[in-house]
Amino acid sequence: MTNNHPIPAPLPWTRRLTLALADIKLAHSVFALPFAILATFLVAPRTLTNKRIDFSDLPGTLTLIILSMVLARTWAMLVNRIADASLDAENDRTKKRAFASGSLSKRDGFLLLTATATAFIVTTAGFGFFYDNWLPTQLAAPVLLWIGFYSFTKRFTFLCHVFLGGALAASPIAAAIAVNPQLLFNSPAVFSLAAMVLLWVAGFDIIYALQDLDHDRKANLNSIPAKFGWKSAIWIARLFHAGALAALIYAHQQAPQLNTLFAIAIALTAALLIYEHFILAKRGKAGIPMAFFTLNGIISLLIGLLGSIDILKS
Repeated sequence: MTNNHPIPAPLPWTRRLTLALADIKLAHSVFALPFAILATFLVAPRTLTNKRIDFSDLPGTLTLIILSMVLARTWAMLVNRIADASLDAENDRTKKRAFASGSLSKRDGFLLLTATATAFIVTTAGFGFFYDNWLPTQLAAPVLLWIGFYSFTKRFTFLCHVFLGGALAASPIAAAIAVNPQLLFNSPAVFSLAAMVLLWVAGFDIIYALQDLDHDRKANLNSIPAKFGWKSAIWIARLFHAGALAALIYAHQQAPQLNTLFAIAIALTAALLIYEHFILAKRGKAGIPMAFFTLNGIISLLIGLLGSIDILKS
């Protein structure tokens, strides 16, 4: 018997790109990007006359940093969605994701990965062509491997949250290397910011993973909630966030450019983290969306904005 059903036409590339971008949530770039911008201002060259930031090259450099950050995160999230497609398909919370549902094929994913990685490497080459700094290009491939590696860690270690924190913690260090690599090791505040990002992200990723506690145990996946349970995981997240605040305070002490506004940012961050854990304690799983994205997005913007203003007026 002849099958008269027409074969569906392949989705146009514009539609595939839209699906992919919706799936990886570009808005979540807000978690790391402000720290990269803050590190950029921390190590920016200063004029010999009044010791103010030299803006002659900074707008172009900052544009390349932002573009590199967005491309790197897009690569990492595509790796995550492709690597976890079969796992996501078995999870009620994630089964509608583009790769898990089959809306996008693995071939689509690999083509997007190739395009994103190529665009990232070409963008990092801009630092060499325009500013004679080839270190970002030399480090481009290792950076992509590092930030993509997180997606596989849940298969063998409950410290996967720390690996995610480490991937995002590369942002202020990478920005400093792109702007002024000679000053990086003379700026302990940049490394303190990286430590803050690592601990802060690891803490809120533990909170996010509470949603998948039962699924992770059933699928034999590793996470702190799956290994230690709900209550212990929350306490571990609190410890990580306490360490993140300590790292912020240390950054404030180490960088004379970070003054009153950054101190206010630290105080507000402490209040928001306390509120985040209060919401989680009161609302349980229902409070996770607000605790994960809204409050942490505000924290990142506060630190990046107030810290940058402090530096620019110093």
